Amino acid sequence: MFVFCYNLYGDRMAKLYFRYGAMNSGKSTALMQVAHNYEERGMKVVVIKPRIDTKAKDKISSRIGIDRQVDHLIDKNEDVRDYIYKLDNVKCVLVDEVQFLNAKQIDQLLFITIEKDIPVICYGIRTDFKLNGFEGSSRLLEIAHSIEEMKTICKCGRKALFNARVINGEFVFSGNQVAIDGNDEVTYESLCPKCYFEELEKKNEIIKVRCKL
Repeated sequence: MFVFCYNLYGDRMAKLYFRYGAMNSGKSTALMQVAHNYEERGMKVVVIKPRIDTKAKDKISSRIGIDRQVDHLIDKNEDVRDYIYKLDNVKCVLVDEVQFLNAKQIDQLLFITIEKDIPVICYGIRTDFKLNGFEGSSRLLEIAHSIEEMKTICKCGRKALFNARVINGEFVFSGNQVAIDGNDEVTYESLCPKCYFEELEKKNEIIKVRCKL
């Protein structure tokens, strides 16, 4: 799959893509497939992710059992262009767990497409386990050329939209935004809105949500 577009004069233009979905929607697998497609044709790709994503250390890991070494870990206040612009013949930049980047870094990804004519494809989730938006994802929803939802299903069979945090087998709805999957007892489950609020109500947290509304 190649991600080139053309302007009215027929010139190729690179684009900034945001492909989002709930947990288990196949984002990391899709990223690795895109990387393979480029490399199979002899084209250089660069795979990056935020350093704060420690669940697979310096790799991208898929739940179906495949992984890939990343080329670069992005630090909190790093200008992403500083790394990309030092490289030659890059045909595509792929970003995993993009929600952990800040808004300024998302703007830098856009500048890469404009200044270097390199397509940038970002994969991540929109909201945390409390349904609050991530800074990186919110900015992508504002400025990305193309936005695509990657779908998965809830345990009930409906379309999953939200990511619920599970600790020691119990759903939790309070805590810090960042607690990476794979650290200690923390995991996540993709739920449809109905199932999410049912679990929320069991914890008596639904009252707090209604007060906000």
